[in-house]
Amino acid sequence: MSCILHIDTSTRVCSVALSQDGEVIFCREDLEGPSHAVSCGVYVEEALSFAESHAIPLDAVAVSKGPGSYTGLRIGVSMAKGVCYGRQIPLVGLSTLKVLCTPVLLYHDEVEDDALMIPMIDARRMEVYAAVFDRALHTVRPVQADIVEAGTYLEYLEEHPVYFFGDGAAKCASVITHPNARFIDGIYPSARHMAPLAELAVARQHFVDVAYFEPYYLKEFVATKSKNLL
Repeated sequence: MSCILHIDTSTRVCSVALSQDGEVIFCREDLEGPSHAVSCGVYVEEALSFAESHAIPLDAVAVSKGPGSYTGLRIGVSMAKGVCYGRQIPLVGLSTLKVLCTPVLLYHDEVEDDALMIPMIDARRMEVYAAVFDRALHTVRPVQADIVEAGTYLEYLEEHPVYFFGDGAAKCASVITHPNARFIDGIYPSARHMAPLAELAVARQHFVDVAYFEPYYLKEFVATKSKNLL
């Protein structure tokens, strides 16, 4: 088991947490953002001070790797890399969409065993960035940009209960009216929900190269879609 610093700046929310043996022992969040350039460094310093004051050695850093805001992700990843370089500890990169799934799995007992989960990050108009996971967080469909219409996720809705959540889900509720569609409010990516995924990654030694690690920017989807239209 280990002590891990968690950083999430993938959306408007800026959050930093510290976990020990999988339990969150420190957390700071700013829900009013984006103010990552101001808040992230302060929160990280407070978390490191907390660890030092309690004589807890830091074993790794976990950072949300997107998809998400270009500016936000760069701030979070740069901060994470700086801590890793300075302390010579490994780095874990976690999918923002999987982080969104964590509170649903932990705190929503109503989710059926055969349910699918579609976490959504808001984009322009009726567009979201989403992936499809089962309850074990196996990828059923990888992340992509979706224009949400009544039939966008019909192949999944016809076979399973499907849970939609994240800041892109609210605008879809009036469009996706299939009886198997479920919507959960109040779910956002947070460093305090990264601990279970990060703990597993550390146990399996699933680290990224600190020097070459790059997050998953939303602009990459725009570029990919543009190429496909040519």
